[in-house]
Amino acid sequence: MRQWECSVCDYIYKESEGDPDNRIPPGTRFEDLPEDWVCPDCGAPKSAFSVLS
Repeated sequence: MRQWECSVCDYIYKESEGDPDNRIPPGTRFEDLPEDWVCPDCGAPKSAFSVLS
């Protein structure tokens, strides 16, 4: 499972953890997030994220 970093606020999306506050279950790949998903900390779009590992 990979980790993705928001280039705006440095939030880390961990595929192994998902985004439970926004009903994204653990194990959800970044590519499988809804197109309208945004950074839970700053609201940046998916395009502002880059893979860490």
